[in-house]
Amino acid sequence: MKTAFNDFFYEKRGIYGVLHVMILLLSLFLIVDVSIDTFNNIPFITQTSYLKTQFWICMFFIADFVLEFLLSKHKLHYLQTHIIFLLVSIPYLNIIDYYGFTFSAEVTYFLRFIPLVRSGWALAIVVGWLTSNRASGLFVSYLTMLLAMVYFSSLIFFVLEHKVNPEVRDYSDALWWAFMDVTTVGSNIIAITPTGRILSVLLAALGMMMFPIFTVYVTSLVQAANKKKEAFYEQNKPETKQT
Repeated sequence: MKTAFNDFFYEKRGIYGVLHVMILLLSLFLIVDVSIDTFNNIPFITQTSYLKTQFWICMFFIADFVLEFLLSKHKLHYLQTHIIFLLVSIPYLNIIDYYGFTFSAEVTYFLRFIPLVRSGWALAIVVGWLTSNRASGLFVSYLTMLLAMVYFSSLIFFVLEHKVNPEVRDYSDALWWAFMDVTTVGSNIIAITPTGRILSVLLAALGMMMFPIFTVYVTSLVQAANKKKEAFYEQNKPETKQT
C-alpha cells in the first residue's frame, strides 16, 4: 500500500506534479505583486496584505518540502540535496516585520525575491515533463531562467539606479540595460551603485553561458534529424537481387 502510494505521489500527473504546478503559479503571483509595487513605488513593507500573502505562500512551500521529505525513499539524501529549498521558503520579511528589525530598503527589496528561488526547481521538473529529451529540457530550462534573471535584474537595477543615475529615467531604460548586458553587446547605461555593477557582470556571464548550451541544443536537433533520415533510407532501401 505504501509503495503504491509513493508511486502515485511521484507520478508526474499525480500529487507531485500538482504541487509543482501550484508552486509555479504562486511564484508567478509573487512576481506580479513585486512588479506592481516596483512600478508604482509602493512601500511594500508597510502593506499588511502583501506580508500575509507572502507568509502563506511561504508556508505552502515549507509544507511541500515537508511532504516530499516524508515520502522520499532516501530521506537523508533528500535533506542534503534539497535543504536550500527549505531555507529559501522561510518568510524572512514576516520575521523582520514581527521582531521590528531595521534594514535598508534595498535589502528588504532583495528579500522579496528569495521565495522565488523555490520555483526554479519546480520549473526544471515541469519543463522536463514537457520536453522530449535532456538537451531540449536543459535549453528550455536555462532560457526560461535566463529571461527571469533578466527581468529580476532589471527590477533591482531600476530600484537602485533610478534615484542616483540620470541615465535611468524609467523602467524601460533598466530593461534595455538588462537585455543589452545579457547579450554581451553592452549598454550605454553605466551602473553607478555597487549592486548595479555586480549585476552587470553577472548578466554578461550568464549570457556567455547561453552560447554553449544553445550549441548543444542545435547539435542534438541535427543528430536526431540525421538518425531519422538514416532510419527512413534504411527502411526504404531497395533490396538487391542475387543473380
